[in-house]
Amino acid sequence: MKRRWKVLGGLGALLVAGVGVLAAVLSNTAACAPSPSAAVGPTMKAWVARCYGPPEVMAMEDAPVPALADDRVLVRVHAAGANPLDWHTLRGEPRIMRLSSGLGAPEDPRVGADFAGVVEQVGKDVTGFAAGERVFGVAAGAFAEFVVARPARLAKIPDSISYEQAAAVPIAAITALQSLRDKGRLQAGQKVLINGASGGVGTFAVQIAKILGAEVTGVCSTRNVEMVRGLGADHVIDYTQENFTVSGKRWDLIIDTVSNHGVFDLTGVLGDDGALVVVGSNDDEAFLGPVWRFLAATLADPFVAPRLEGILADTNAEDLTWLATQMAAGKLRSQIDRRFALADTDEAIRYLETGRARGKVVIAVP
Repeated sequence: MKRRWKVLGGLGALLVAGVGVLAAVLSNTAACAPSPSAAVGPTMKAWVARCYGPPEVMAMEDAPVPALADDRVLVRVHAAGANPLDWHTLRGEPRIMRLSSGLGAPEDPRVGADFAGVVEQVGKDVTGFAAGERVFGVAAGAFAEFVVARPARLAKIPDSISYEQAAAVPIAAITALQSLRDKGRLQAGQKVLINGASGGVGTFAVQIAKILGAEVTGVCSTRNVEMVRGLGADHVIDYTQENFTVSGKRWDLIIDTVSNHGVFDLTGVLGDDGALVVVGSNDDEAFLGPVWRFLAATLADPFVAPRLEGILADTNAEDLTWLATQMAAGKLRSQIDRRFALADTDEAIRYLETGRARGKVVIAVP
């Protein structure tokens, strides 16, 4: 028995030591590397970050126009969309994400993901796209004049939709769609509550839930009540005036984008067959950040009747095309809060970090 406890104690000590070493490795932030020598060949303006940190570590450089592979599409960017993902990636926080983005410094200095523009050239193996077509989608390095994208993450922009409207869509709207349709399994006639209805994901979630036939309640602050109502919400709760978790009302699905209520508080206003989908969190804990919320939902799931789900959106051409169709039909629009010039992309990220954006922030690329 004593030997068993010694073994267990030793394993516990090794585990603690391993966690400590991992924390130390993830906490290491290297100094910014110098810019490379002048690019040879065609160049473009592009934002990069050669170390982790606040927007001050970003720089707009003359970078080579990306090389076109046989299975890729070269796009001249006309607008880009900014997302919380961008500043999380920029800072390397939560630090657990550095396991994939790079230890000490980013492995890929390019910044930005959402974009809209015109196809400049297609690789020889690409079908379905041609030079001159307007497209939108997701690719690394969207805060630039050119970007190379996978066809599987592209869709065509309807003629009636602007580049800025399209650039605001990909990550936020796909997250909203997949949260409602796939994770939430939303059915027509059900009641859904969007907690954080005035944010990037929330503004799309309100509209998509209506498209899917739901009765929608949006939760936001006083200044955003009329905006959320204008997006189609059947009911709007001002969280400064009412706590919906003690209102006595019930919903079939909650999409939680802000995590300002406990998991059990949220499940308490769901029916037994309901679902809570955790989309995001304002938790700024350095190592796990919003991941804590997903862990809490996972741990709580066996003890509550409603389903608890987290989501990591899968950007794909099929969903982008569905969203484009809804935009063309006038059923879906991007709620754009502010527009910034490409040269002011760092200011756009600073504004996004305040958490006060009403809908989306976009960057115009000349």
